Amino acid sequence: MPMLRSLFAAVFLSALVLPALAADDILDAIDAARKAYQAGDMAGAKQSLDLASQLVGQKNAESFAALLPAALPGWKAEQAETTSVGVTVFGVTSASRRYTGPDGRDVEVRITGDSTLVVQFAQFLINPTIAGAMGKLIRVGDQQALQTHEGSINMVVANKFLVTVDGSADAASKLAYAHAVDTAKLSKM
Repeated sequence: MPMLRSLFAAVFLSALVLPALAADDILDAIDAARKAYQAGDMAGAKQSLDLASQLVGQKNAESFAALLPAALPGWKAEQAETTSVGVTVFGVTSASRRYTGPDGRDVEVRITGDSTLVVQFAQFLINPTIAGAMGKLIRVGDQQALQTHEGSINMVVANKFLVTVDGSADAASKLAYAHAVDTAKLSKM
């Protein structure tokens, strides 16, 4: 019995300690960059920082994917896809999911962040004259959005995330999916 208690105590303690010892790839890359920088290895420092940046982008993309809406009644959702491209290509992180309706038409919802392009696009939505030339301004919840002539919807959330809803489905379906995006959670990221 004492041996069983010792074994239980060892298993219990290891369950508490193992998560703390689990490697964090982002912190490891940052630490490697710091060490390379201190050693005068600028190329190694940059490479490690680029890796850390890419890993942060991947983690952001996974967070975006969690905010993509579930399929609306009668629709089917595919698996979410994530993308993270480093700063050398404008630094874009995104997650998207395609939904297929009962009539076979589809809607794709994409959340994009970590990009200077989002900030530039926000300028179009702020200026009603420019936005009006691209489509019509609408409200999606408390968000201002642009609905194109084809019914696609673009909205900038918290001046740093672009939510795009497009596809072959009708404008009403695209609008329903735009409303299904949890912009409140997205704005807190």
